[in-house]
Amino acid sequence: MSIDLNKMTRNFILGEGKNPPPSIEGYLQAISESLEGLNPKTLKELRKVTMTKLHVREVKKLVKRMNEKVKVLEEQVKVLEESKGNAD
Repeated sequence: MSIDLNKMTRNFILGEGKNPPPSIEGYLQAISESLEGLNPKTLKELRKVTMTKLHVREVKKLVKRMNEKVKVLEEQVKVLEESKGNAD
C-alpha cells in the first residue's frame, strides 16, 4: 500500500480556501477587539465608541438567547420527526 503524496498535497492546497464562514460570535468578537483598540480623540468620539461597545454586548446577549431557542426548537423537531416515524 503506497501513499500518494502528490494527491494529498493537491487535496490540501485545493481545500485551503474552503474554510467555513466565521460565526456570528466570531464577527462580534472581532468587532469588540477593534473597538478596544480605538483611541477616541474627542468626547463625541468617546461617546460613540462607548455606545457601540454597549450595543455589541447587547447583541451578544441576544445571539446567545437566539442560539438557545434554536437548540430547543431543533430538539422539538427531532422529537416530532421521531414520533412521526413511529406512527407510520
